[in-house]
Amino acid sequence: MAFDTWLIFVVTVFFVSATPGPNMLLAMSHGIRFGLRGALPTMAGLLLALGLIMGGSAAGLGALLAASEQLFSFVKYAGAAYLVWLGYQAWRAPVSERMGSEDDESTAAVSNWQRFRTGFLVAMSNPKAFVFFAALFPQFMRADAPQMPQLAVLAGTFYVIESSWQVVYAFGGAKLKHWITSPLRQRLMNRFAGGSFMAAGVALSTVSRA
Repeated sequence: MAFDTWLIFVVTVFFVSATPGPNMLLAMSHGIRFGLRGALPTMAGLLLALGLIMGGSAAGLGALLAASEQLFSFVKYAGAAYLVWLGYQAWRAPVSERMGSEDDESTAAVSNWQRFRTGFLVAMSNPKAFVFFAALFPQFMRADAPQMPQLAVLAGTFYVIESSWQVVYAFGGAKLKHWITSPLRQRLMNRFAGGSFMAAGVALSTVSRA
C-alpha cells in the first residue's frame, strides 16, 4: 500500500469517525454518567463490535447484506428498534441529587458488563456499517498485493482513529458531568440524549443498502 493512499484513508476515516453518530453519542453520554474511566467498558464494547463488523465485511457478510433486501431490512429494523428503546430509557432516566459524587446510586447500579453490552449492541445495530466497510476497504487496497497485510494496516488505522475519537467524546462528557449537577440540567441532558438516540433509530430505519 502506497503511503499517499494510506494518508487518504486516514483523512477519510478521521472525518467519518468524528461525525456524531450513535457510537460517539453513547461514548459521550456514558462519559457524562460514569466519567472517562467508567466509560471504558462502553468503548470496549463499541470497538469489539466494530472489529467483528470489519471481520464480517472481509468475510463477505457486508456483500450478503448488500445483496439480500430481507436480511438487510431485518437487521436494520432490529437495530432501529434498539436505538429507540435506548433513547426512551435515556429520556425517562431518573435524576440524582448526588450527580457526580462517589456515592451516586444511579450510576453505581449499572455494572461494567451492562456498559460493555450496551456499547456492543449499539455498534452492532447498524447494518449499514457492514456494507460501509465492505465498500470502503477495497478502495484503498491493491488487488495485485497480499490482502491480509493491507487489511491489517487499514483495520489498525481505523481502530486508532475511532478509539481516539471515542476518548475525546467520553472525555467531553466527563467534563460536562461536573456541570450537570442540578436536577433540571440532568433532565435536559436526558431529554437531549434520549431524543438523539430515538432520532438516530428513526434515521436508521430509513437507510437503504445503496
